[in-house]
Amino acid sequence: MNIQNALNDAGLGDSIKATVPLNADVYDSPADQQVPSAGRFRADIADLMTQMVQFLANNSAPFTVNIYPFISLYLNDDFPVDFAFFDGGATPVVDNGISYTNVFDANFDTLVAALKGVGHGDMPIVVGEVGWPTDGDKHATATYAQRFYNGLLKRLAANAGTPARPGQYIEVYLFGLLDEDAKSVAPGDFERHWGILRFDGQPKYPVDLTGQGQNTMLVPAKGVTYLPRTWCVINTNARDTSKLADNINFACTFADCTALGYGSTCAGMDANGNASYAFNAYFQVQNQKDDACDFQGLAMPTQTDPSTPACNFTIQIAATSAGHRRRAGAAAGAVLALLALFHLFLLH
Repeated sequence: MNIQNALNDAGLGDSIKATVPLNADVYDSPADQQVPSAGRFRADIADLMTQMVQFLANNSAPFTVNIYPFISLYLNDDFPVDFAFFDGGATPVVDNGISYTNVFDANFDTLVAALKGVGHGDMPIVVGEVGWPTDGDKHATATYAQRFYNGLLKRLAANAGTPARPGQYIEVYLFGLLDEDAKSVAPGDFERHWGILRFDGQPKYPVDLTGQGQNTMLVPAKGVTYLPRTWCVINTNARDTSKLADNINFACTFADCTALGYGSTCAGMDANGNASYAFNAYFQVQNQKDDACDFQGLAMPTQTDPSTPACNFTIQIAATSAGHRRRAGAAAGAVLALLALFHLFLLH
């Protein structure tokens, strides 16, 4: 409210709008009427949400929501997998004669109903975040991510809208560009794997961001240099392994081991493989310093790649490259933002 009022006072309120990105848990449908048309803001925050919506309406600002079909699947083992996607394989949810075949539409239209319930059913809605992770959970895979984006991008390009707002353009922002290996995993290990690109800017799967279905691998980041092809693995000749668990825990405290979790890409390895992955993750984060591959004699460096067909043992980006990474990332982010706005303008 302060930001929008300041913009208004500066004479910029007509062209710049302040909004509040909200998660989709601020609204729901009653337990005895689980359909989108029964959507309402959650009872415990209804007054606050009504106040917020009224302020947005007074300033002609949009309601911004983050919709994550993956989270629906992650939180509920009984959630129908196909309902998270757009290819029509799910048993539909029928609402007053309208068939919903995917949770994105159902979620979006539940919000439309909630807005209508407080007198603003025509308020513009921006999807501030939507995406699919590729690791850290049994449903977080590159195959599922590609399937999700294929369906979503085609619908956006066609301005298909939703049953409550058919044939309408929806402003949507994909989350995210790059994996983030230091992000909090409090919600789940998948949190570090939302990127359509790996941490080093390499594409994970073919996709067509124009929504025409002509899937190709995205252009990878240029000029990325890596440290030498040296990995850190378990020393199988170590005599005292009593502190192996402690050392693995230490490594994973300061490096990203989420790929080792249940259902993740590296979950199928044996104990030695798990230890090697943890030791290498720490070794790379420490820029391959000699003393970062010892672990009380339990580890040793190797030039033989320990990766498996399913599990990639990474090599860190070189310090010279990493030194420019923030500035290059900011520049790339600005370019991508401009391209995204141009693309949205074309679609609109």
